[in-house]
Amino acid sequence: QVQLVESGGDLVHPGGSLRLSCAASGIGNIFSIMGWYRQAPGKQRELVAHMHSAGNTNYTDSVKGRFTISRDNAKNTVYLQMNSLKSEDTAVYYCYALHWITGQKYWGQGTQVTVSS
Repeated sequence: QVQLVESGGDLVHPGGSLRLSCAASGIGNIFSIMGWYRQAPGKQRELVAHMHSAGNTNYTDSVKGRFTISRDNAKNTVYLQMNSLKSEDTAVYYCYALHWITGQKYWGQGTQVTVSS
């Protein structure tokens, strides 16, 4: 069974930084894609960034140049470095992972990021 455990969400001032982490449990699991979605109150969940195991990345336009996704394949862990945070980045951030063999998508429980003065 795969579990994704997130950490790093917090309250931060505009212009500040946060680093989210997400570790996938389970021995022997390999994930082709790991990434982050977010959902703000009253809005649909949107893709923030994802990263293939080979290193290819994809970002939504609103975070390009401010957020950086990275992953440690050996640890099945994905990170999201968020800089120059804005109030519109406030949301619950969800980690996800796509299993290489089964194609099943797994989700974390979500971590709250609040950007406010």
